[in-house]
Amino acid sequence: MCLTSPVLARMLGARLEGNRPLHHMQIPQAHEVGRYIVTPMTKLTESGQYAASVSVRRGMHDRVFRLIPRFESAARAAHYALAQGRHFVLNNQLA
Repeated sequence: MCLTSPVLARMLGARLEGNRPLHHMQIPQAHEVGRYIVTPMTKLTESGQYAASVSVRRGMHDRVFRLIPRFESAARAAHYALAQGRHFVLNNQLA
């Protein structure tokens, strides 16, 4: 599953031009949680830390949540994003 569309990139704050190119955004593999697809995403920030985001999709609609903490590694940011996305789905916090 590839979610590197220009629309999603703009939603996550990445620019296709300028000093923060799209390749700074890393998108790990999607995970199925019940009837939802949870996709953790990370982005290298200008400070050198990683920002975490998570996409929660059901059918043709998805929500993208940008998470507050910053991380020293992309792996930790992705792990946190996946945990938060799973929590949103499993605790019915998407309504």
